[in-house]
Amino acid sequence: MSRANFLALGILFLLLGLWEAACRIMEIPLYILPPPSAIVRTAVLRAPLILPHALTTALEIICGIGLALAVAIPLAMGMFAYPWLEKALSPFLVASQAIPVFALAPLLVVWLGYGIAGKVLMAAIIIFFPITVSLLEGFKGCDREFRVLFRLMGAGFWQTMRLLYWPWALPHFFAGLRVGVTVATIGAVIGEWVGAQKGLGYLMIQANARLKVDLVFAVILWLSLMGLLLWFGVGWLEKKCICWKNNQ
Repeated sequence: MSRANFLALGILFLLLGLWEAACRIMEIPLYILPPPSAIVRTAVLRAPLILPHALTTALEIICGIGLALAVAIPLAMGMFAYPWLEKALSPFLVASQAIPVFALAPLLVVWLGYGIAGKVLMAAIIIFFPITVSLLEGFKGCDREFRVLFRLMGAGFWQTMRLLYWPWALPHFFAGLRVGVTVATIGAVIGEWVGAQKGLGYLMIQANARLKVDLVFAVILWLSLMGLLLWFGVGWLEKKCICWKNNQ
């Protein structure tokens, strides 16, 4: 383990220790602020309750990622191939991120009901923007000399896209995907807050209404772990797909 990882763990344990000490010394009630030990204990002991909701939220996130990729990749390729399309769609892309997700969530419940569809769409709306922008910038950042070389060799645009632009843009694509998957939980949970019958967001609202703050923090801990798994999962996939980057 590197020195930076040791430092990060040291800071984490220091903060948790101060939190634990403050809760015990000041005798803060559990329904106000539970100590980290109580949160971890609840997260483990209430796992049979939390796990089914976590699986629902995970399914929403994974489907949201899939939907976002299905929209973002063709959109980025189309905007790169046709600059006029980028000029036409850029204001709408920015507007899709400028609208608060809390404003969209109630409308999606009205349109799509309390099922999984609204949460998947909410997650996809948040995810697709960083993927689209990062991939498009990756295409644009391709070295001009390589473009000229492919043109002189008689390669068409889509052949160049496959053999040059895509390999060049892969690091940017995975950078955007990492950003997207870490915020994917936000869209799914907000959708569950507004209207759901299952999921970690739904469980959080129910626990908060009963002043079970330790359970609320336990759900947050599970969401954090899901985000970390998605982050490291994308990192593992990046290493597999960009083998030439690892050899540098």
